[in-house]
Amino acid sequence: MTLVAAAALQAAVFQALRQDEGLTALVGDAIFDAQPVDAPTGTYVALGPENVRDAGDMTGAGSVHDFTVSVLSGADGGGGFAAVKAAASAVAQVLEDTGISLGRGHLVGLWFLRSRAKRTDNGAGRQVDLTFRARIDLG
Repeated sequence: MTLVAAAALQAAVFQALRQDEGLTALVGDAIFDAQPVDAPTGTYVALGPENVRDAGDMTGAGSVHDFTVSVLSGADGGGGFAAVKAAASAVAQVLEDTGISLGRGHLVGLWFLRSRAKRTDNGAGRQVDLTFRARIDLG
């Protein structure tokens, strides 16, 4: 089954982001493992959608996870993209440089795939979506 490591990956990514001093200096404790119902003030980070596909082979089970981490600010977050992009850069650095350990499976690799910056809230808010790929060995 390809989904068995999804929860472990989400927990490990969330923990790595919460424990990074550089990121928390930029967003405080506004790091969420899901999009909050009521958006907090200022810049914040939220784990987003994930696509999973089978990557098993003759040696054992495995999966590939493409997941999104979003950095957002609402209309109260200030003028431009600077703060959101600074926090997005910190997210990318944490996930690319941190040795993430999973509670289930073995993380073979984690790579940055792409990002997309856009305006939200009728142009008043900002959002950067970062997409990463994780390859997990379940064998």
